[in-house]
Amino acid sequence: MEKKLEFTDSANNQIDKITKRDGKKYFRIAVEGGGCSGFKYIFTFDDKIEKDDVLFNKAVIDKQSLEIIAGSTVDFKKEMIGESFTINNPKASASCGCGLSFSV
Repeated sequence: MEKKLEFTDSANNQIDKITKRDGKKYFRIAVEGGGCSGFKYIFTFDDKIEKDDVLFNKAVIDKQSLEIIAGSTVDFKKEMIGESFTINNPKASASCGCGLSFSV
């Protein structure tokens, strides 16, 4: 089965904008244990790709994190309370109010 992530145009545009502005090559997505629901999304920027990374345009994600969020859609939302990257993960059985923590 192919490990796939979808990126909205809004997410791709914001990734391009930030990587150019900050002089970084890649937008890194990771999943770590923790948060109030079991796992949490981590968004950072990086200049290198590790051997276990999968590249999606300018976004990279390690294979272990990809296993957890394969089939998800990465979006960038601008709302009155702020702007942020979000992940719509169909595997998540629960999430917290902040949207960065989830369980599967």
